[in-house]
Amino acid sequence: MVKPLFLFGTLRDPQLLDLVAGEPVVQEPAVLHGWRIAGVDQAVYPVLVRSDGDQAQGAVIRVSQKALDRLVHYEDAFGYDIEEIEVVTDAGPEQALVFQPIKGGPAPHGDWALSDWQASSGARSRFAAQELMSYMGRFSGGALQFRRAQAEARAHSRVEAGQMPRPQVGTDIPASEVQVKSQQADHAGYFVTETIQLRHPTFQGGLSEEITREVFVAAEAVILLPYDPVRDRILLVEQFRMGPWRRGATYPWMLEPVAGRVDPGETPESTARRESVEEAGLTLRGLERIGSGYPTPGYSTEYFHVFLGLCDLPDGIEGHHGEEDEHEDIRTHVLDWAQAEDLLSRGEADNMPLVLALVWLSRERSRLRATA
Repeated sequence: MVKPLFLFGTLRDPQLLDLVAGEPVVQEPAVLHGWRIAGVDQAVYPVLVRSDGDQAQGAVIRVSQKALDRLVHYEDAFGYDIEEIEVVTDAGPEQALVFQPIKGGPAPHGDWALSDWQASSGARSRFAAQELMSYMGRFSGGALQFRRAQAEARAHSRVEAGQMPRPQVGTDIPASEVQVKSQQADHAGYFVTETIQLRHPTFQGGLSEEITREVFVAAEAVILLPYDPVRDRILLVEQFRMGPWRRGATYPWMLEPVAGRVDPGETPESTARRESVEEAGLTLRGLERIGSGYPTPGYSTEYFHVFLGLCDLPDGIEGHHGEEDEHEDIRTHVLDWAQAEDLLSRGEADNMPLVLALVWLSRERSRLRATA
């Protein structure tokens, strides 16, 4: 017989719980004495902390072995395992299971409330859970935990896409009109590729024939071109790139703006400021939005937020940068405006975010220099 399970955090959300368990679950109020529920620094989920005189308010659930196996898989993505504790329900003390970190655990930080989490992160976490549960029987332990961060980033992007305003010129047929016949993740690593069979509404009315498409599923990213309007200089990063190399480029190192993925909970602006430090050692004093959009909408969900970053680029600022745990090997180049224009004219600026940013800067450069 499966022992009851004590929930104190995000799984108390009924929608998330039913999604993960794979069956409707009833929650009974329960209390864990001598503990409190704390937040976690730079995370949306909570952790239990020993605290004499306190009590952690939660719920007890009674589920099938199949549902428990699903819950264990989900918590494995966070590095949690099951322990046994004593909780108090309306019927009195009872032995129950609880999920706790396997080793050490994240550092507690402040308080945590389910209602705050539901408002700020609930939708994103439910989308991420759908992806994580699709990996059951396929990935576990470190392999599953490695995929969680990107699953959450993709979920963040999906929530943002769902807030798109109604188009004023283009077609306003909603995505709900698309009929999906099958959807399979063929590859799930740092990125995900899916094969999807679907029918979509046509401009002539009715539905298209069933079509099969492969889709590259990625999170949102920020592209940032650092610019010093006083010295009239830009900064570019250079690094090895898989795309040019796989295409067969003779020289697969690429000059690019600063770029990086938008982490869950970040705004594009905060990502731009973080990446400018990580990739170029720069502190920005201002941001100008160039635009946002899909670079390759025919086969990818990837979505770019493109900015110009106002900063100081004095002599001697070039160097080597990058995050070691992300295997980044980056060096920076500072170019005056004439050199930047030469990149465009001779085709060495051969990635479209850089081309877009340089063309935009050529239009706005006089304004930026006049107000510097």
